[in-house]
Amino acid sequence: MGEAPEFFYVNGISKFGHETQQNHCNGQNHDSSWYEEIIDDDLKWSYKLNSVLHKGISEYQEIALLDTKRFGKALVIDGKMQSAETDEFIYHECLIHPPLLCHPNPKRVFIMGGGEGSTAREALKHNSIDKVVMCDIDQEVVSFCRKYLVVNREAFSHKKLELVINDAKAELEKRKEKFDVIVGDLADPLEDGPCYQLYTKSFYEKILKPKLNDNGIFVTQAGPAGIFTHKEVFTSIYNTIKQVFKYVMVYSTHVPSFADTWGWVMASDQPLSIGAEEMDKRIGARIHDELHYLNGAWFHSSSIMNKTVMLSLQNETHVYTEENARFIPGHGVAHRF
Repeated sequence: MGEAPEFFYVNGISKFGHETQQNHCNGQNHDSSWYEEIIDDDLKWSYKLNSVLHKGISEYQEIALLDTKRFGKALVIDGKMQSAETDEFIYHECLIHPPLLCHPNPKRVFIMGGGEGSTAREALKHNSIDKVVMCDIDQEVVSFCRKYLVVNREAFSHKKLELVINDAKAELEKRKEKFDVIVGDLADPLEDGPCYQLYTKSFYEKILKPKLNDNGIFVTQAGPAGIFTHKEVFTSIYNTIKQVFKYVMVYSTHVPSFADTWGWVMASDQPLSIGAEEMDKRIGARIHDELHYLNGAWFHSSSIMNKTVMLSLQNETHVYTEENARFIPGHGVAHRF
């Protein structure tokens, strides 16, 4: 019989968790070491590890940076995969480029979250951009992403980037300026996590929308949108935003390291329609770097939901409030104390 596999948990402690963390942080390599993410009570998703690069608990959340065999370096927050080196371009291109390409002439962008720097990196590819504000609540996440994620070092040092460590709600409230695009690159809504209040109707209506210019666009990541997972938060986020903006659209695609289809919601008080040909023209004219995933034909197809998801979106009645939120399975740091 071979060596029994060791399992490492970020949020929750396994039988082998302490030993695995210690061995990996000391640079030892175990072929049988795995990181295991709990998707639901009856479902887990495992990643074979080369090493654990960083593990700790900040003031706001539990953080790990893992070196996985399949997906390279992976950022895990509160036990949930946030992005992985080999396929993060899928998530970040889908998040940032549709709103910037739908906008006639985007100049100023505000990113809520985005501590790893990838969303800012993609926004800064647009020639029209004058300023990108990236506001993340967690200095520790930003610091170790700057250290370990070399692909984003240029973005972190870009002269057009303003990096702010603050709560996005408080930062938007105090700023006098308005933005062409506001981006929600937040962690999933977790019970006791740091950001579920940034998915509520009152936040969108009273704080976020007033900070958009007249033709401004809001986009947010909206959690799993798969056939079995879209009712967790995706349909609720869509229905909540629909109460605040005149035009709202959803789109989705598969992200391999997330082991699911992922969803985004984009909204504005101006029409968001843009043809595939026009989007391709804007990509060529506006973006000075190559996109690896997004083009006009894909974006058009990504906004067409299958029958089950479409009906769930149409029939959703839940609206996010501070008192009545929905959560992804799992818990934030506050749950552990």
